[in-house]
Amino acid sequence: MTGMPEPAGAIRARRTVEAVFRIEAPRIIGALTRLTRDVGRAEELAQDALVSALEQWPESGIPDNPGAWLMAAAKRRAIDIYRRSQAWHSREEQISRDLWAKEEQTPDYAAAIDDFIPDDLLRLMFIACHPVLPKEARVALTLRLLGGLTTDEIARAFLTSEATVAQRIVRAKRTLAEAHVPFELPDRASLEERLASVLEALYLVFNEGYSATAGQDPIRPELCEEAMRQGRILTALVPEAAEAHGLVALMELQASRIPARFGPGGLPVLLPEQNRAKWDRLLIGRGLAALERAIALGASLGFYGLQAAIAACHARALSVEATDWARIAALYDALSQTAPSPVIELNRAMAVSMAYGPSAGLEILDGLADEPLLQRYYLLPAARGDLLARLGHWQEAHASFQKALSLAANESDRKMLQARLAACSTGAIWWRVSRK
Repeated sequence: MTGMPEPAGAIRARRTVEAVFRIEAPRIIGALTRLTRDVGRAEELAQDALVSALEQWPESGIPDNPGAWLMAAAKRRAIDIYRRSQAWHSREEQISRDLWAKEEQTPDYAAAIDDFIPDDLLRLMFIACHPVLPKEARVALTLRLLGGLTTDEIARAFLTSEATVAQRIVRAKRTLAEAHVPFELPDRASLEERLASVLEALYLVFNEGYSATAGQDPIRPELCEEAMRQGRILTALVPEAAEAHGLVALMELQASRIPARFGPGGLPVLLPEQNRAKWDRLLIGRGLAALERAIALGASLGFYGLQAAIAACHARALSVEATDWARIAALYDALSQTAPSPVIELNRAMAVSMAYGPSAGLEILDGLADEPLLQRYYLLPAARGDLLARLGHWQEAHASFQKALSLAANESDRKMLQARLAACSTGAIWWRVSRK
């Protein structure tokens, strides 16, 4: 009967399926790519397993090991397909052995970091970042396969349209299949050639976990953890790559703040207002050590190393007042020269505002007003609203926050902006430090 509400048990099962799939999909796709040698087919098989779970779990109940159930369902589907294919007879013995080996055992998804060579996820990442693909397609495909991001989330990360991202991903999978790219770690020369794309993909996966672009959840810790895990594996593969260590340092230092980033009701807490006692000291120690390794390699810090150095300034400061904002502003100057981008300029504006006053920051933001890539980026008007409020220009600040609210997709960000709008009506400043 149409129009009847979905039973509570079915809703719970569906939500569990979606949550488990989002976490387990990269591992399933990685394992299936190793078996089928076709990344597009592997993703289709993983989606088939998801459909099976959505059909069966509401009736049979949630299995004790949902990830293993999904993997087994995907493998059975793979066998059905290969049995119907012309290639089955020539590969039957090998495929059957691979697909059914240790079928009853629970997959070990918590393999030791040192055991990096057989890691399916890292192999999958290097396939997605194969030079046969254009750079934009490499990163988009990696975010899709390993980050589990939707095309809409990837589009937001790229500041581009969903249709453009979808087209890139479809073409990328087709290109990889036609080129018969092997499922293996590249040799040393090829590894270094693909390293930049792999680092960029890890960086964007982490960022999506650190600050989700859409949805009810403000963060997705599993993405942060996976990006950090893969980053550590990568530094073991290329220990001489300073930027790999720089990226690990950046992710560890940023992740250390997660426990302090949200207050009651999920409202974001800005860096100056965070309780630094909640910052994870273990992650800070690991991040600072990774930054020292990057510096010790002798090369000038690059895109990730400079950001890690900025994060280290915050991590070392006991309070926002004790933060060396002038050094942070100088590091942003270097970063903007190393990798010019509108988003970096926006962040530089906020650092400059803390070092030299909000008027200096507004001068930089004014130069970004017509930047095409930032027209749908809510943080630009939000940053402008913050600086205008610090100057006491409440009416202009209110208008900026209203524009930011119209662009924000994440519910947590919207709550923060609504609070800013309310504060503008009373003339309340929310930053403990207001450098004029």
